[in-house]
Amino acid sequence: MDFKRFDAILDARTPSEYALDHVPGAVSTPVLDDAERAEVGTLYKQVSAFEAKKRGAALVAKNVARHIEEHFGGKTKDWRPLVYCWRGGKRSGAMAHILREVGWQAETLAGGYRAYRRWVVGELARLPYRFRFRVIHGATGSGKSRLLRALEDAGAQTLDLEALARHRGSVLGALPGEPQPSQKWFESQVLSRLLALDAEQPVYVEGESKKIGELQVPEVLMERMRASTCVLVEADVETRVSLLLDEYGHFLADAAALGAQLDCLAALHGNQRIAEWKALAARGAWREFVGALLVEHYDPAYKRSATRNFAQLGAAPRVRLAAPDDAALRAVAARVLTELSTLS
Repeated sequence: MDFKRFDAILDARTPSEYALDHVPGAVSTPVLDDAERAEVGTLYKQVSAFEAKKRGAALVAKNVARHIEEHFGGKTKDWRPLVYCWRGGKRSGAMAHILREVGWQAETLAGGYRAYRRWVVGELARLPYRFRFRVIHGATGSGKSRLLRALEDAGAQTLDLEALARHRGSVLGALPGEPQPSQKWFESQVLSRLLALDAEQPVYVEGESKKIGELQVPEVLMERMRASTCVLVEADVETRVSLLLDEYGHFLADAAALGAQLDCLAALHGNQRIAEWKALAARGAWREFVGALLVEHYDPAYKRSATRNFAQLGAAPRVRLAAPDDAALRAVAARVLTELSTLS
C-alpha cells in the first residue's frame, strides 16, 4: 500500500477502533464516536434501518463539519487526504464525499482497515527475508538496549522491538505507567519501521524471546533473527547491576509491584528463594538484591534458551562493556561495527 502519495491519512472509525490499531501516521477523525455508533446500531436492530440511517446521517454530517472547522479549514484546494473506515464503506465514503464536495481530492482506501490489516500480515510474512539482521546478545543487564541506541547514534540501522513493545522483555520489564500496545498496533509499528529501512544495509536488533511482555514477535521476523549473525556483549556483574538499578529504579519505590512480580517466579524458584529476595528488597540491599536475581534467575534462564534458539550464537564475536556509562557504550558500538563490517 502506497500511503506516501497522500497529504494526510484520516481514520474515520471510532476512537476505540483507532486505539486498538491504525495506519501509522493516521489522524483520528471519527464520523461516529463509540457512543454514537452504539446508538445507531441499536436503532438498526430495534427500530428500523431507515431510522438508523437517518440518525447516522445527522451525526456524520455534524462530526465531519466539526472536523472541517477544527482540522481541515486551513487546507488548500490541492490537499489530498486518504480516508478509511472498517471496510471502506459508508463511514469513509460519507466523509470523502463531503470533502470532495468542498473541492479537496479525497480518496477512500479500498477494503478499509480490514484490507490494511491483511496487507500488514502479508508483508510481515515476506519482508523480513529481505534484510540481513545482526543480533545483539548478552545476559540480562549487559546493556543490549542501550547498545542498540548507541549503534543508531553511530549511523547503523536498528530495529528496537522493546521500544515498540513498550516493555524491556523480562519479568520486571513493564514500564511504569505505560501499558503495552495491542498486538495489532505493535505489528503495524514493526512493519512501518521495516519499510523505512534500507535492505542493502544490515539491521541491528536485540536478541529476544518469542514474546516481549504480552506481545508476540512476528513469526517470520523471529525466524530470521534466530538464523542471523550474532554478537555477544559481556559485562561483569557489578556493571550489570549498575545498569539494571538505573533502568528498573521505579520498582525500588513500589514494594507492592515488585513483590507481585517476584511472586510470578515462585513456581520456578520456590517460596523460600522468593522470600529471600523479598527480604533483601525490604531492607534496601538493592545491589545485593539485583545481583541475586541475576545469578539465580536471569543467568540460568539465558543460558538455557539463548544457544538453543540462536543457531550462530556459539560462533559469535565477543565484545566487553567495561563500565556502565555512555562512553563505554560508544566504544562497544564502534567495536561491534568493526567486528561485523566484513560479514555478508
